[in-house]
Amino acid sequence: MEPSRNAVLNGSVELMPALKAFAFSLTRDPASAEDLCQETMLKVIRSLDKFEPGTCLKSWMFTIMRNTFRNDMKRKWRENNNNYDTLIATQQAPGQQEDSLRLHETADALDRLSSKHREVIVLIGALGVSYEDAAGIAGCAVGTIKSRLWRARQHLESMVDGKTPLSPRH
Repeated sequence: MEPSRNAVLNGSVELMPALKAFAFSLTRDPASAEDLCQETMLKVIRSLDKFEPGTCLKSWMFTIMRNTFRNDMKRKWRENNNNYDTLIATQQAPGQQEDSLRLHETADALDRLSSKHREVIVLIGALGVSYEDAAGIAGCAVGTIKSRLWRARQHLESMVDGKTPLSPRH
């Protein structure tokens, strides 16, 4: 194996905690998140020759994970006779007790954000991905990411502060 492939593999291993956190934010279920991480790593290994040295490995891996997750959701949706409610019910993990009521309210409000808003909050706020890298992962412009993040933060704050009733899960 050539040195650049080794460097990519080593970098991939170092990024596993962030990858697992992103997977959990997408699936909201520990077992599904683990499966998504494994599938992503298999795709990363199979696609090592497609990684361009000098680009951001984290963004490349997150994009692979996001695309894998979305493709899997589309496949499951079709398999469930186009019944979106059935699909969502199978993707939700049972709630766990929180030490703090505020933390529980925030987690519940975050869960109720649209998938695009939740994704941008997790990428930038929780995982520290740059606006540029988040835009690459989401496949949109940096300005779109910034406005999406602003709207997501406003909506999240409004729900947590009780100014906006918790909307149905998206």
